[in-house]
Amino acid sequence: MTPLAIAFLIGALVIVWGGLAASILFLRRRPERDDYPSGGEHDERDGPGPVERDS
Repeated sequence: MTPLAIAFLIGALVIVWGGLAASILFLRRRPERDDYPSGGEHDERDGPGPVERDS
């Protein structure tokens, strides 16, 4: 392998594995978002639920 190919290989490994490590550390620190709006109640009926229109 040429030195340029090795440099690209090392750069790609740093980007991929570094991104994975950063994602794991971020998710460990903040496992769940708190700023989502509260959800609705579960609809226990069979078939599709009621039609909701944004009007």
